[in-house]
Amino acid sequence: MTDDSQNILFGNGDELPSNHSANPHIQDVINQGRRKVVASGAAFGALAFLGGLPSIAGAAEPAKIGSGQPFQLRNRLPFGAVPVTRADTITVPAGFSAKTFIPWGTPICGSYPAFLEDASNSAEDQAQQTGMHHDGMHFFPMDARFKGRKSDHGLLVLNHEYIDAPLLHPNGPTVVNGKRVDADEVRKEINAHGVSVVEVRRGPQGDWSVLPSARNRRITGATPMHIEGPARGHELMQTRYSPSGTSTRGTLNNCANGYTPWGTYLTCEENWAGYFATRDAELPRHLERYGLRSSGRYGWETVRGDEFERFDATTTAADPRADYRNEPNTFGWIVEIDPFDPDSTPIKHTALGRFGHEGLVFAPTKPGWPLVCYSGDDSQNEYIYKYISRDKYRPQRSDGRLLDDGTLYVARFNPDGSGDWLALDIEDAAFQQACAAANVSFADQGEVLINTRLAADIVGATKMDRPEWGAVHPDTGEVYFTLTNNSSREEADAANPRAPNPTGHIIRWRELGKNQIGTQFQWDLYLLAGPQSDSRDPRGRPLTDENIMASPDGLWFDEEGRLWIQTDMSGSQLRSGPFGNNQMLISDPKSGETKRFLVGPKGAEVTGITATPDFRTLFVNIQHPGEGSTPTEYTSTWPDGPGRRPRSATVIITRDDGGRIL
Repeated sequence: MTDDSQNILFGNGDELPSNHSANPHIQDVINQGRRKVVASGAAFGALAFLGGLPSIAGAAEPAKIGSGQPFQLRNRLPFGAVPVTRADTITVPAGFSAKTFIPWGTPICGSYPAFLEDASNSAEDQAQQTGMHHDGMHFFPMDARFKGRKSDHGLLVLNHEYIDAPLLHPNGPTVVNGKRVDADEVRKEINAHGVSVVEVRRGPQGDWSVLPSARNRRITGATPMHIEGPARGHELMQTRYSPSGTSTRGTLNNCANGYTPWGTYLTCEENWAGYFATRDAELPRHLERYGLRSSGRYGWETVRGDEFERFDATTTAADPRADYRNEPNTFGWIVEIDPFDPDSTPIKHTALGRFGHEGLVFAPTKPGWPLVCYSGDDSQNEYIYKYISRDKYRPQRSDGRLLDDGTLYVARFNPDGSGDWLALDIEDAAFQQACAAANVSFADQGEVLINTRLAADIVGATKMDRPEWGAVHPDTGEVYFTLTNNSSREEADAANPRAPNPTGHIIRWRELGKNQIGTQFQWDLYLLAGPQSDSRDPRGRPLTDENIMASPDGLWFDEEGRLWIQTDMSGSQLRSGPFGNNQMLISDPKSGETKRFLVGPKGAEVTGITATPDFRTLFVNIQHPGEGSTPTEYTSTWPDGPGRRPRSATVIITRDDGGRIL
């Protein structure tokens, strides 16, 4: 790899801040004084310790709006906490085992080409193998699309966030004078993105295997996709590939995920803007607000040919359909994939907004209720969103059309612990007034959604510290979101003692409207991550050796209401901080107890989690072990051992006695 290539390849491509609005930051809201704290059972909320704020421990237990089943009685999490470690392995508690499964390059379809240890597989090979850097994941039982409970046979569907080009090729990417010159290398990189659908089965001895199946499938950065919702056919979606603005190619930078009540997988386009380049001196608002630069993250736009030049959004002609200026507008969406139909075309749902999506999590859904879901925009000082469908959910009849016609809202967190959902709807009177006050106009709802970040600026949404994954409590319906960190915050006070916020926190709220469809909520802070002297657990106490953490990222609730928290530290925080390698913890909102359950290998992020219905198998993804490795120097050799190229992989966790995980 030459020095020039270092200018193109820069890590995982987190977006630089692009929100320069005057909207209040969440820390400004927290700093404004005393407020009530939402409490659930024995969990008091971290704000109870900030400035001596009062708790409401005597508040009534929230109504059961999920499964209707009460918590199982439990006093303590039944395992010994894993200690902080920097070992290059997976560490789990005594009585549990962790086995590697479907690492990057596992053959899953087509001619099933084997992974070559020197990374010399071709682009065509990569399109038939699991992609790089596993992230969000869901297990779909094979026995039924609706409420299937089969646990030994299913589809494991996972997305792949980005790539480490130095490891994807035998000697890193070929770069000459700052340009990519090997088209097959770039095709391989595009094919290493996207989604893998893998049919898997658990054998009599508990071992899992990949089945040769017609359902196995790779969706890549080049797979044809439909566009649906208000932006379908919009002039800002018209491209050289699709002059009608109704289709596009590929999905990129997929981070976190979701799954629908009707049994489909949702993948989420996060830091997609870095894949595109534009040399235009002045950018239109639908590009400027998303942070496009003069060169792409991997330099794909420098290779000749339509399949690569589409990543150059520079204006070159009077007619936008003659060049690629609108190509970035076809990214930044939620993508729906039917894992049971290998011939289906993925769908980008524009009603859910265009931004750096970090997952899509659904509120409890019952027949006759509108569909409600939440998504965070994972960039510094961006926002949290909520979508409410116009039509109602009907089992056996509902499908993705519920995601195409509804209202998108953005959150405003008020200092008194209340919150408001602000409609981003061109027909909404308050939105119209906000646009008039800001002297900004939109031609139609499609343009509003293509410019979701700008619309959220206009209505006065609250800037957040990088909203990451969300999770909804299965019984109470309370919503939890990780705010992983924010290095750009500058001011602190006694109630908010950190500036900047390098270690993050978890926020939660309780919707006040019936069926989760209202526009008001109450919120508190569930947990403040950080070193022991600068943190608080759900009971308002400093974190301990059992649960010290930083940069909370992944979130997931199991069916018994335990919250699983995954971390994504990087840089010096990961190398020399007190936290060791990235980890996964379990936190019980009922008792407030929080313990470390897993620690990952060197340089890896712990991300993505799902389980079989019988809860005897837990799937967890390990992303970018040995991040920063080069073709000649590996900072991790997980999972294959000394001298072997590091590979992202899924880890299967089981109890040694064969019972339920917890």
